[in-house]
Amino acid sequence: MAQELSEKELLKMEVEQLKKEVKNPRALISKTGKEIKEYVEAEAGNDPLLKGIPEDKNPFKEKGGCLIS
Repeated sequence: MAQELSEKELLKMEVEQLKKEVKNPRALISKTGKEIKEYVEAEAGNDPLLKGIPEDKNPFKEKGGCLIS
């Protein structure tokens, strides 16, 4: 689709997109970074990648071994 548009049309679309983006509320990284860190630390106990999955609830546990004779 972009190949069918002229350079002027592409630039106009880019300007329109930038006008939309400039309206987005911004937050300081010093504030949001702290909030993200606190959230991650609070949820770390529920993260199966950090604490592991109990063997009885692991859907990927091997059901049986392979026997070569």
